[in-house]
Amino acid sequence: MPCMDQIFVLFNHPLVFDGDCTAADIAIMGYVADFKDGLRAFTPQERRNIAIYIAGIMIYKFGLEAFNGSVVALATNRYDYESIQSGRPSRTFERVGLLTGLNQACQCIGSILIGPLVKRYPTKNVLACAVLVFGLCSALLLIIDAATGGTFMPAAYRENHPKNDWSYYGDYNTDAMIPVYCISGIAYGMVELIRRVIPRDIVGGHVQKLRKMDSIVHIFYEITGTAGAFITALVIIPQLGNNKAFIVTPVCFTFCATIWYFISELDFKRRKSTLHQHEKPAYWKAAFRGLFLFGESIWVGGRILFTSRKFIWLVPGYAVALYAHRYLENGIAPQVARRYLGHSAWSQIMVGGSNLGELLGALAVLLLTNTIQTPMPWLRLDAIMLLIVWYIPFWRPPVDDVGQAWIVAATFAPISFGWAAGDVSLAAYIQASLSRLESKNKNVSALGAVMAFLYSFYIVTYAISGTLLGRYLDRVYNESGGTDGGNIREGLMFTAGMQMTIISVLVFAATFVPKGALAFNPKMISEEKLDEDEPVELKGRRDQEEILDAPVFKESSKKSYCTSDDGSEPHIEKKASEII
Repeated sequence: MPCMDQIFVLFNHPLVFDGDCTAADIAIMGYVADFKDGLRAFTPQERRNIAIYIAGIMIYKFGLEAFNGSVVALATNRYDYESIQSGRPSRTFERVGLLTGLNQACQCIGSILIGPLVKRYPTKNVLACAVLVFGLCSALLLIIDAATGGTFMPAAYRENHPKNDWSYYGDYNTDAMIPVYCISGIAYGMVELIRRVIPRDIVGGHVQKLRKMDSIVHIFYEITGTAGAFITALVIIPQLGNNKAFIVTPVCFTFCATIWYFISELDFKRRKSTLHQHEKPAYWKAAFRGLFLFGESIWVGGRILFTSRKFIWLVPGYAVALYAHRYLENGIAPQVARRYLGHSAWSQIMVGGSNLGELLGALAVLLLTNTIQTPMPWLRLDAIMLLIVWYIPFWRPPVDDVGQAWIVAATFAPISFGWAAGDVSLAAYIQASLSRLESKNKNVSALGAVMAFLYSFYIVTYAISGTLLGRYLDRVYNESGGTDGGNIREGLMFTAGMQMTIISVLVFAATFVPKGALAFNPKMISEEKLDEDEPVELKGRRDQEEILDAPVFKESSKKSYCTSDDGSEPHIEKKASEII
């Protein structure tokens, strides 16, 4: 039987080899067999719910890429336009850095506010409503733009857009975008939290099922993210304009909410009505308690990290590496697109290349899980890949050439490949190792506390450095001529080249801190075996904490709303917990 026929028959028959198969063929058939067995692990109802969830999340991701990419490009153009019209020095990237930094900080606030609702209503209903709220928030800028005279891009501009002419934008102060984008960040955080909860509701607490579902979902998520970024940059923005391009977002989110509503109830058990009214904790009381516990989590997490050789390396290995990735997409990409190529919308092409790298990185970890068992090789690859950005300060591409944006996208792909591979494997390591560490503080789990600190460290770092580095680049641009031929190459020597080099050294050095990490591909670090499920007694104790937080159960009211129901997974970070 020819080898390709064997691969085809593999879905319905046992694996059979003959002499016609090469080693590569055998490996492919092995992966196909693993995928087949993985799908069989789910029940028919679970497969139905997973299919519905994936359909919704793909539409959600497309609308999200259109929104985030268009808003950043819109803010970049508007701040430049205000500078040109008023004759004042440019402050574009200072304000864009502040805009994106505050948006990410507000995501955590949203995750805290939505936490109590997940306890009281079916998760799929809360998720559908949260997406609708996000859609309404994304429409605020469209309403403001239309109310102040904004229109779609004139047809004559689609073929040949006049340089620095955005007269079709609405006439409002661009700083008004900051609070509106922050409100959207709160809604965004609500959706992102619930997206971390619902996989456990769909397949239960089975570790293998969760890993399989997370990997499948993430692959489709990044495929749509890559396509969405490219379509936004090449089709939607050139046809509608930055100020109207995200008109597709409320539509996508509405369809997404409708699709997710058809997920089954997921064994949700409504709290009994026998409780007296005064026994039911008020929503805002629960929300403020979640805020207090989040602050307490940061303190406990910092103490765990900085008092142990086993965990201190996670600060540069996770939080600093995450900051570098976000600055690459939200900082360097808009700067190069606007100042080098003259088109801020082309930053989405670069982000699309980055998303493709993330997809390939997640696939690499999925396929090499048994070969590379610790995060160290991936983190070292991530550190080395960061040095690729050194070409940017010395690069002199022609303006208005979209092909140059594709070159940047191609160079961003390996950088994000290294980061995603490191992030995926590191997330699994953090969850496995810290779930075994029992926190001395009864109010927060060790895992939730450490993740709260790492995420807060990243948020504060980005909010401060993004604004300050943007201000520095604006000064370099203004001093070199501004709109009369100014450039930021000298500034990028430091904000891109030197900064990423320092981060590269920090991340690379951090991989040698734990015990047993000196090997090129260590099988175990810190003398801890993590390829087994947690001890039964610990798992049983954690299952006890899953009881809904009725006042009669004192333990259940002490959990942070920034962690999942079992206290084992953070809900405040976008990429780390949604992959394997």
